[in-house]
Amino acid sequence: MKDRIFVDTNILVYALLDDSHKQQTALNLLKSGCVISTQVLNEFTNVARKKAKLDWQEIHELSKAIQSLAEIIPLDLTIHNRALTIAESCGYSFYDSLIIAAASENNCNVLISEDMQHSQKIGDLTISNPFKQ
Repeated sequence: MKDRIFVDTNILVYALLDDSHKQQTALNLLKSGCVISTQVLNEFTNVARKKAKLDWQEIHELSKAIQSLAEIIPLDLTIHNRALTIAESCGYSFYDSLIIAAASENNCNVLISEDMQHSQKIGDLTISNPFKQ
């Protein structure tokens, strides 16, 4: 069975706004048919504008590119409520817990993130840091 992969915001940032050694790995993940939530797309937009200082046209173009490569799922009350439980039980911030909940609720079995605990399992979801040696 093929993994259903959810990617965190930092992967989009590395893929599209970074020129470090992490970029190719992140680009490959993005091109692999990953899943993201509207939260991840919103967070990417914020980083592109505030940190990368891109103009709105560039952000529109990158957003369209992301939308063409990734399945984008909306947040709903089920995800919100599950995130509350994850934040309480696992100690993640609420926003990280929303990402975990969105991945879980959409049948992803791998969450790619540099910011969360590598190899941690939460239900059927395994967190993986692709840059961990």
